[in-house]
Amino acid sequence: MNNVLDLVGIFVFALSGALVGVRRRLDVVGMAVLAEMTALGGGIARDLILNVRPAAFSSIGYVVVPVLATVIVFFWHPQVERVIPAVNVLDAAGLGLFCAVGTEKAMYFGLTPLHAALLGVITAVGGGILRDVLAGQIPTLLYDRQLYAVPAMLGSAVMALLYTLNLHGWPATLAAALLAFGLRIAAMRLRLRAPLARGVTSE
Repeated sequence: MNNVLDLVGIFVFALSGALVGVRRRLDVVGMAVLAEMTALGGGIARDLILNVRPAAFSSIGYVVVPVLATVIVFFWHPQVERVIPAVNVLDAAGLGLFCAVGTEKAMYFGLTPLHAALLGVITAVGGGILRDVLAGQIPTLLYDRQLYAVPAMLGSAVMALLYTLNLHGWPATLAAALLAFGLRIAAMRLRLRAPLARGVTSE
């Protein structure tokens, strides 16, 4: 079940990467690279930090799914753009899943709760940062002020706490993922934004 959920999250993140490629007028190779990096970058970074073989290299599905997402966007990007609200909901689900799974894996490998939570956030948002850097733009995470990393931080913190209390496995993972998902959806629906520095006004 976790593998299926992983692939769903990878597919949605890959769609966003391929769409950035379209907007930046990249060819199909550039689109595929952005799709792969968006979908797999955070998980690869996590596993390299943990000094284990990246999960992306343990199953062909992890590589094929982003390619499939690239093909869909290549031929039908106008239609994909029109269903962005639905894609954003799935992206929020992927965010919640990846932060929880990343934190749990880090705890399993012996990291402290604080470091495990940090690694969970990296798992969730690292791919998006790589996507934006490769596309030659400031990472969206840094300037759009949307509450994206904050739900991942809270979901990761809850996952680390549950694991510390010896509550882990899919129920704990689901609980932490749902928390991050719910917070992200609330931020989108209520247009919640992170505060600017004192005295600084938005343009």
